[in-house]
Formats: sequence, C-alpha cells, structure tokens
Amino acid sequence: MQHVSRRVLPALRPSVAVPPRRLPLRSFTVLALESSADDSCAAVVTSDRKVLSNVVVSQQAFLEEYGGIHPFVAIHAHQRNMPGAVQRALREASLTVNEVDGIAFTLGPGIPGCLSVCGNAARTLAAALNKPLVGVHHMQAHALTPLLTSPPAERSEFPFLTLLVSGGHTLLLLASSKTSFRILATSLDESIGNAYDKVARLLDIPFAGTSPGAALERFCASESAEGEGEEVPEIRMPRPMPGRLAFSYTGLHSTIERFVDANRGTLDARTRLGLARSFQRAAVRQLEDKLVLGMRLLARRGVHVKSLVVSGGVASNSFLRERLRACLDAESPDERIDLVFPPPSLCTDNAVMIAWASMDRFLSGDTDAYSIESRPKWSLEELDGSPAASLEIELEGGLHEPGDN
Repeated sequence: MQHVSRRVLPALRPSVAVPPRRLPLRSFTVLALESSADDSCAAVVTSDRKVLSNVVVSQQAFLEEYGGIHPFVAIHAHQRNMPGAVQRALREASLTVNEVDGIAFTLGPGIPGCLSVCGNAARTLAAALNKPLVGVHHMQAHALTPLLTSPPAERSEFPFLTLLVSGGHTLLLLASSKTSFRILATSLDESIGNAYDKVARLLDIPFAGTSPGAALERFCASESAEGEGEEVPEIRMPRPMPGRLAFSYTGLHSTIERFVDANRGTLDARTRLGLARSFQRAAVRQLEDKLVLGMRLLARRGVHVKSLVVSGGVASNSFLRERLRACLDAESPDERIDLVFPPPSLCTDNAVMIAWASMDRFLSGDTDAYSIESRPKWSLEELDGSPAASLEIELEGGLHEPGDN
C-alpha cells in the first residue's frame, strides 16, 4: 500500500510586492466587491478620491416575496449577479481588469454564505491576475465613507463619534483613527433597521420598489390618511433602558405587533398612520437618548469630539436627520457639532466604501494572503488589537449614568 505524503501549501500572495506608496504620476486603482447581505456590489475607486463606477444589484423582489433576507435565496442571487456587476463596474470605469491595481472585498461581518460570494470572486480574481488583495471590515467601511465624500474643509477630524444604523447593526462608536474604534453602545437584541422592516410589514405598508424601512418613512410623511379636522392617533411606546448605553428595538416592534393583533380587522388608515409615526418617533428618540449619554460619558473622560458621522441604510431617513441635528444643538448649544452623512446612495451597502477603506493598506503594502477566510462575526474593536485603551470604560453589563441603578 502506497503512502501519499501531505504537503501544506504556503499562503499565496502576489509575486510582485505592492508599492509602499502611490506613484507621483499615477493613482492607485481598486476594484472592490461587496455581498455581505442582500445587495451584490462592485465599484472602482482611485486613491485620488475618484469614484469611477458604483454598481449595486438589488434583491428587492426577493425581499418582498420572502419578507426579508432569505440566506439561501440571497446566496444564489449573489452568484448570479456578481459576475455581471464586476463586468459593468469595469465597463463604466472604462478600464480592463488588467488595469486595476488591487482587489478589495468585504471580509466580514455578514451572512456567511453571502460573504463567500464576494470573497471567492475577489480571491480568484486577485490570484489569477497576480494582484494584491485586501479584506475589509464592513462597518469600518461605513464609518470611513464621509472621509471620501466630504470636501476637504468639512472632513471629520479624529476623534469623532460614529452612529451606524442599518438592517444588521445599531452601533455608537468612538473613532480614534481609521483603524481604532471603541464601541460605546450596541443593540442587545435587534437592529433599528430590522425593527423598521418588521413594523412596515405588520402595518401592510406597500414597499413600492423600496425597502420596507424607506416605505415606512414615506408613509409617516404622508397626509393621505388624515381627515378634515381629525387627529392621527398616537400610542404610548416604551423607552428602553433609560440611562443605559445600550440599544433595544424588540420592545418597540413588539408593542406595535400586540396592538395590531388586538385590533386585527379594525385598523383603519388613520390608525395605521398613527402607529407608524409613534414607532418612528420612539425609534429615533432612542438614538437621541443614547447619543446624549455617549457624549456626556466622553466629556467626563476628557474626550472632545467635534463631529458625528452617521452611516448605514437608516441614515437616509429624513426624520432621523432632523432629530439628530436638533439633539446635537440642544446638547452642545455653545459649540456646534458637525453632523455628517454620506450621500444617500452611499448610506446603504455599496462597494465604493469597501474600496476606500482598503486604500491605506494597499498603499502601505499591508495586503492579505489569497487564502484569507471570511469573518462572519468580527468586532470593530479587533481591527488594531488595542481598542482605545486610553478610554477607561467598563462595558461589562452596559454603561450607566451616575446614580442610575
């Protein structure tokens, strides 16, 4: 009987080293891929801040059919959509794939099977073309997007606060550098975006080609259900964990669900509008409450922030934008704190943010092996290995204002 010896292959990397810095006469061009949730994305971005293409292929029809992301369906949709998204991104950038300098992709966090689509595509492209590869943290990319899109005079200076609000995350962060983040508050149950989606479905709000959350916002702003001289009813909503730096949205959508169940078959348009508005006010009020707690905590620790960066799909919500501006002005009346949002097209998942977040690593030669594996669970605090050590905050059990029990 023959024995076959096993040999462990070394981690594969480009055979040509990545230049340590950008060449003076030529920018560095990145092709980036993203498929962490329900959108198949590809983009081409340069180191001199030019977005040459931004392709997003939505799975909206499947979201409506299944009432949310169905992982198996999403994976197969990504497999169908990603090749065309890459081809279109290159075509709109007027480049061939050989003219790209590096390949970036979402390494995590996200839905495991969905992450594998952009990961496999990026690793294969980079290996076949002998291009450098960089895997990017999805939430880091959201947080850094305004550093790409804001004019030079308006770019946020570190440290700044970041509020990431999406279908998968609700996070309040202190950003000390491009790779150093401290989580001040996160959701203990579901995200704000997920709660928006569930309430929109409970109230049978038509999506009309948009996400459930966007449909709920549009419904709240409508006046079609308001009669002459009739007030839209409002229901009492909970205010989760007052004085504690942590988010919780399950109670809000459960309150709406119980009301709907108790009044099934008798909900008229005005009542549905009242429920939607009551939920939206409570959802955004919680962001305001936790933001104020975070600002006061940092002030006691001597950390001075001059801006709040808000990103993620829910950041497109106009009511949220208005309320956050009012909240910052009320909390800091003597010194204006800048409120920064990416353009609406870059608030939701996209590959432009992945390309931009990878740029510093490409330019410094800090690239990944072609064998790098996706990280479905990955805390932002693990990026640099030393999460804001100067800020002595005990996160065990959540953060409280002095005197709160």
